[in-house]
Amino acid sequence: MLKETEYSRIVSELLDELPAEFFRELSGGVIVSEAVKIPSYARGDDLFTLGEYQISSGIRQVVLYKGSFDRVYPHADTAQAEELLRGILRHEFRHHMESLGGIHNSSSLEAEDEREKQAYLARAQSAEE
Repeated sequence: MLKETEYSRIVSELLDELPAEFFRELSGGVIVSEAVKIPSYARGDDLFTLGEYQISSGIRQVVLYKGSFDRVYPHADTAQAEELLRGILRHEFRHHMESLGGIHNSSSLEAEDEREKQAYLARAQSAEE
């Protein structure tokens, strides 16, 4: 399990890879939370939120949940964590950029996430039957 300082260092370095345009209107910045976040629709202890793009009261921010990351990837070394966190950050920044661009159609990441949620719920339903 990565120490908080190592996790934060990796996140900081990954943010440096992104173009300045990605941070436009991201007034809340990128926050690292120690929390374990389980989506409200989860059917057990099998689904965790690793990152989240949030808009609240006009504040746009990305939150990374280190507690969830630790639960899902407890044995990740630095190189693995860097690769995984790069994907998580880029996912959340895509949400940000699509939101700024007003993209809310069937090809958006928002729609893709919803399809994945519905597939998860369908699998959970089948397992319960």
